[in-house]
Amino acid sequence: MKKILVTGADGFIGSHLTELLLAEGYSVKALSYYNSFGFTGWLEGLAHPELEVITGDVRDPHFCKKAVEGCDTIIHLAALVAIPFSYMAPDLYVETNVKGTLNICQAAMALGNLRLVHVSTSEVYGTAQYVPIDEAHPRQPQSPYSASKIAADAMALSFFHTYQMPVTIARPFNTYGPRQSARAVIPSMITQLLSQNKEIMLGDTSPTRDFTYVTDTCRGILAMAKNDQTIGREINIASGIEISIAELFQTLKSMTASEATFVSDPQRLRPSSSEVFRLMGDASLLKQLTGYSPQTSFDTGLKDTIQWFMNPENMVKYKPNIYNI
Repeated sequence: MKKILVTGADGFIGSHLTELLLAEGYSVKALSYYNSFGFTGWLEGLAHPELEVITGDVRDPHFCKKAVEGCDTIIHLAALVAIPFSYMAPDLYVETNVKGTLNICQAAMALGNLRLVHVSTSEVYGTAQYVPIDEAHPRQPQSPYSASKIAADAMALSFFHTYQMPVTIARPFNTYGPRQSARAVIPSMITQLLSQNKEIMLGDTSPTRDFTYVTDTCRGILAMAKNDQTIGREINIASGIEISIAELFQTLKSMTASEATFVSDPQRLRPSSSEVFRLMGDASLLKQLTGYSPQTSFDTGLKDTIQWFMNPENMVKYKPNIYNI
């Protein structure tokens, strides 16, 4: 790999991946979602001689063809990811996640079947039918978001089967760490706790999740991009550790020395048949193919994340008392 296009590079995982790639000596073309303010998200202030930041939208097929020029590898993260907003605007999720992935695939094919790592999500599995969840687990579209990602994954893999494009599907379970949006449960809890709130607003606290620190997720994605044995495969990135949201709250409460209690906020509850109640991943295939294993323990990752949010320059970017969908 010489030059890598990272779509969604301005986001949480994308910005960390961009930093990792630069640190590993790669040249990166980082795609940030276009806006009239010239704002490039978490890429703001990041400067490197091997970094080229471009702005645009994966929903435009003509733009995508220009974006991939000069690159030999694409890591496709650009997507709408908020599950509650997908209940309100499912068309946008199809346009961005499905059609956007098609546009990237067609652009990659037009330039000679470039190497593509398409980033999926554990939400495609829905509530676990068995644990740990391996790549053979049935797909369950329990939200418009997960339905759009199931379709996007299938679209990307169809280019492998039809056109022999070197495609890998990277499927992270829940990623957490510095810079994550407050729409996610860990930063939502941390920002409320650090704001000295006496009551922490949460949704359902019974579901379980499998959390991976963001740098480990990025290392897993890069391991797949570097290894030809991953081509044509769907591969989990997971810790294999399961924790409930209630247990997570108690852990973060202790780490922040808070005496707050949690309150169930009705607006944060998913429809009952849409809630994913259990996720715990099996990442043995990734280790078998690439030798990858997570390096950051959950406690260490949480402490590093809390420390990042304790910096006033970071905390000011968040609105702890507003529910972010």
